[in-house]
Amino acid sequence: MAFNSDEKTAPIPKEFETLDLYWKASNYLAVAQIYLLGKNPLLKRPLALEDVKKRLLGHFGTTPGQNFMYVHLNRLIKERSLNVIYVSGPGHGGPAIVAQVYMEGVYTEYYPEITQDEAGLGKFFKQFSFPGGIPSHVAPETPGSMHEGGELGYSMSHAYGAVLDKPDLLVAVCVGDGEAETGPLATSWHGNKFLNPATDGAVLPILHLNGYKIANPTVLSRIPEDQLRSLFIGYGYEPIFVSGSDPGLMHPAFAAALDTCADRIAIIQANARKAVAEGKRPERPQWPMIILRSPKGWTGPKIVDGLMVENSFRSHQVPISNPSQEPEHLKILEEWLRSYEPEKCFDANGTLVPELQALVPPRGFRMGENAYTNPVVKPLVLPEFAKYAVDVKPEARGEIQACDTYVMGTYLRDIIVCNAKNRNFRIFGPDETASNRLHAVFEKTKKQWMGEYLDSDENLAPDGRVLEMLSEHQCEGWLEGYLLTGGHGLLNSYEAFIHIISSMFNQHAKWLKMCNEITWRNKLSSLNILLASHVWRQDHNGFTHQDPGFLQHVATKKPEIIRIYLPPDANCLLSCTHHCLASRHYVNVLVAGKHPAPQWLTIEEATAHCTAGLGIWKWASNDLGSAPDLIMACAGDVPTLEALAATHILREKLPKLRIRFVNIVDLMKLASPEDHPHGLSNAAFDSIFTKDKPVLFNFHAYPQLVEKLVFDRTNRRFKVKGYHEEGTISTAFDMCVTNGVDRFSLVIDCCDMIENDCGPCVDRETCWTAAYVRQDMTDKLVEHKRFINEYGVDMPEVQNWRWKASNGAKK
Repeated sequence: MAFNSDEKTAPIPKEFETLDLYWKASNYLAVAQIYLLGKNPLLKRPLALEDVKKRLLGHFGTTPGQNFMYVHLNRLIKERSLNVIYVSGPGHGGPAIVAQVYMEGVYTEYYPEITQDEAGLGKFFKQFSFPGGIPSHVAPETPGSMHEGGELGYSMSHAYGAVLDKPDLLVAVCVGDGEAETGPLATSWHGNKFLNPATDGAVLPILHLNGYKIANPTVLSRIPEDQLRSLFIGYGYEPIFVSGSDPGLMHPAFAAALDTCADRIAIIQANARKAVAEGKRPERPQWPMIILRSPKGWTGPKIVDGLMVENSFRSHQVPISNPSQEPEHLKILEEWLRSYEPEKCFDANGTLVPELQALVPPRGFRMGENAYTNPVVKPLVLPEFAKYAVDVKPEARGEIQACDTYVMGTYLRDIIVCNAKNRNFRIFGPDETASNRLHAVFEKTKKQWMGEYLDSDENLAPDGRVLEMLSEHQCEGWLEGYLLTGGHGLLNSYEAFIHIISSMFNQHAKWLKMCNEITWRNKLSSLNILLASHVWRQDHNGFTHQDPGFLQHVATKKPEIIRIYLPPDANCLLSCTHHCLASRHYVNVLVAGKHPAPQWLTIEEATAHCTAGLGIWKWASNDLGSAPDLIMACAGDVPTLEALAATHILREKLPKLRIRFVNIVDLMKLASPEDHPHGLSNAAFDSIFTKDKPVLFNFHAYPQLVEKLVFDRTNRRFKVKGYHEEGTISTAFDMCVTNGVDRFSLVIDCCDMIENDCGPCVDRETCWTAAYVRQDMTDKLVEHKRFINEYGVDMPEVQNWRWKASNGAKK
């Protein structure tokens, strides 16, 4: 049960001796972060139990391999003056990267209390995975990080997104072999089919095969090398293999591999940029990559308690887990730490020795301070959105039909034009940009594509502002990488399938939340998500395409971060789009329809309405000057249409019923101000919804979300209608009927309220007439079912319905 450091190895080549010592220093710092409290940071006396943390947290297995990559990248940067970001794909590579950034001196610049001496080392070690300290992964607290390693799968898509429009940037991304088994990562290798070497930077994947996950071998480490080579050649890469465990052999081999990759990338980019200058189309190259096979827990204990640790799954987290109970463990830990020769790496004061400091790249080139990892975002040039408006006449509301997202697309088209010089705006989508009716953008740009071309292709080009791949994971990952390095963008998706990236959204929202708490972190462009092809217009695709539940998920995240907008028409969508694209450090979710729909508000009204977030539509209400009998509320384009149609029926059949019509665009206005910064004050909420009048709320998504948002309000008389997980292939209106959000069902609900909830203030004639109106509506629902079953389309009175001002509203 001894730590064996006397194994015979090849001598370290002279030109790598200092680099090898630098690697040892970084490994020492990494192990010490996991184990030491900081009382004896340089082991100037024998290690005692009181020097060791009582709770040992961290992941060593990936750490020495990542330190190895980082120190060699430093050499490459120094020799070639390269602009490099390092992305740590393995989930908990924090000990390595934090150690590297400390050795660069960058960590102390951001955290001056962590000084470059013995006292600073003590604080540095103690804070790791410790209450009040830092996480075990490469979190926002880590200078030079732009990728949250807490969840596996997104490193490559973030890397490819990061280099878009940054021709000077190289992202070296360590892909863990465990991470490589995840769906998002397995798909992300195809990013090379979209990367334009003439206008974008380069991604250098380093697949780290250390062989094990938490308790199992990894798939890619257990297939023959010829199959592995064929796999990545098939993906379009030129793999270079570096394998072994002997530092004397591994240093020169990895250095040669890095040099080969850098040379190849330089040639690829030079050829592509020359081709473009000559008016030729750049060809898709075979990008280099490295497959590094080294032991898990490399340089760590070989055997503990008679069990193999190095090069096994047992080194994944904490190789020596119980020094407080096992005296022999404490001895092994001390031998392990001393094997890195800290006395050679640090002087008596605890400062990195000068010959190791000399290996750090100069200021401006240190990976821990790369400007792209903490960008100062340049604002988008946004044209005045009013000039794209639908010309709605107040006297003819709903007469004009328009596709909301098509109108939005014309605005996005010109945003692309206005920002063409800056090259800082992109649209991402899983093969749905045209399907979601944003196709006006293709009047001014193309879909970036570096694959093969056919004469029948449309809108494909090596350089374009739209990126499409039928993978929500990749589109979201590319967009996040683009935003995290200073760009602006929009993801458009079918509403039902945005759930695929729910976990990615989680991680990005957490990143934004933590950045808000770190003083030196700059604000990023907002993550903007457009959900089109939504639940109420998926009658042609059926039940599988009907799910508005993403809004529920978004609403659970930090209120300082999330925003949800449900514009009722195209002009409101324009106003919301302008607001979202100009915003910083939010996740903005927009839900909009793509099919022709009635248009309700003038652009001036829409701007005012969206600025307020919600409001009473006077032209649809008839309670001015008196107390309403009930409130008809709605959020979402189709629920708004049905609520207006229901209101129209009620005002025709029950002309004395006083109805207040309220539309909500900014969903979080419903929350209390204690729960969300957009929440209305109780006084403002009561002014609109009253304290005691019944409210019928027609909602786009699951009703429980609105019920939760209004739970603490004074008025508890909300009846919320929404999606109830009922659907199939049918007609558009039948989707509403099936879930009870249609006009006829809403009128029935109002008749119930008149008889049971409105109280004595309701006109007696109205009360007695309600039963007849209910029966009429019940008959209409029967007629509707009979009609669609016979003709396969909705009744003409539904298809051709138009709002007509009546009963006190000015025409």
